[in-house]
Amino acid sequence: MSNLQFPDDRLYHKEHLWAKKEPDGTYRIGISDFAQEQLDSVIFISLPTVDDVFKQGVSGAELESVKASSEAIMPLSGKVTAVNEALKDKPELVNSDPYGDGWLMIIEAENPNEGNTLCAAEYAAQVS
Repeated sequence: MSNLQFPDDRLYHKEHLWAKKEPDGTYRIGISDFAQEQLDSVIFISLPTVDDVFKQGVSGAELESVKASSEAIMPLSGKVTAVNEALKDKPELVNSDPYGDGWLMIIEAENPNEGNTLCAAEYAAQVS
């Protein structure tokens, strides 16, 4: 396996999305380095709409790559407050910068401590 990275400053879900708490208390959501590697070259992303509400463990977006189509399973329950509009023109950002410019959406988390999330070390152990 390549040199996958899993930053310690976020929560991970077993379905390969992460949630990072922002200074304003919202959570930025994206796919893990492992997920982007598995998908390979992402060519299209179907993002949710602002004000959409999702429960943890359900699909909040869909990513299409040259290899496959994959659901983005929400790591936390909450309401979408922003989506990454840059991905409409540059979906490949999820491959080149999954923890930075390749984020998917920002949510107001219903309960950030709802469980079923992993720390970076637990997630790394799951995917290695």
